[in-house]
Amino acid sequence: MTPLGPALLFCPADRPDRYAKAAAAADAVILDLEDAVAPDRKAAARESLQQVRLDPARTIVRVNGARTPDFEADLEALARTPYEHVMLAKAEDVGALEALSGRRVIALCETPAGVEHAAALAAAPQVEALMWGAEDLVAALGGSSSRFPDGRYRDVARVARARVLLAAGATGKVAYDAVHLDLDDDAGLAAEAEDGAASGFAGTVCIHPRQVPIVRRAYLPSPAAVAAARRVLDAAEREEGVFRLDGRMIDGPVVAQARRIVELAERR
Repeated sequence: MTPLGPALLFCPADRPDRYAKAAAAADAVILDLEDAVAPDRKAAARESLQQVRLDPARTIVRVNGARTPDFEADLEALARTPYEHVMLAKAEDVGALEALSGRRVIALCETPAGVEHAAALAAAPQVEALMWGAEDLVAALGGSSSRFPDGRYRDVARVARARVLLAAGATGKVAYDAVHLDLDDDAGLAAEAEDGAASGFAGTVCIHPRQVPIVRRAYLPSPAAVAAARRVLDAAEREEGVFRLDGRMIDGPVVAQARRIVELAERR
């Protein structure tokens, strides 16, 4: 999957008045039929999904989990739209992906079983990306909070985040980082997105348009990082094997990282 961009934005599917604004604000919009929509608004959300059209290349539809009574109704509504990108909430069972054959699926690993089966989900042919979620995961474990009071993730969330990223990478897929719920914590979001970019996530999912520019900046290499990467690549053309540059050992993986930094900078 070619990453859709670093900043994906959720939009409640029962708010068609927000569709175009959300799509314009982010690299891709996720029209949400699941958690953002109250049970008595699900039918209205499906109607809106069919009536208001966005660019299919930049639109993802999050459907309810395969074990919920809303799943089949979501798929019926989805079949009446041009959208191919689908996010499967609470993805756990590879067999459930058969209902999404022909779609381009982001499997959302947000339960203990979903994290445990992340590698199998990533290996499924219709799955092009993984995402992880902290709040549903901790709730399913019987916990009360995914973060410490200072905003840092607790260990169980950090383990899940790493496992989903590794599962995606092992199968040549991309992974998207979880949402940052504190809308007033710009510094925390920026730090988290910068860590996500450095670790290898393709992007961070947003829940409000004001988060989008913060995420975009975080995934854009700094001028200093780009300059340092170009120095590495220039030196690698002259040197053979492992070499020393500015007091640092440079080998194949470091050169690959530098090449990635330059590619990201040129893509923007």
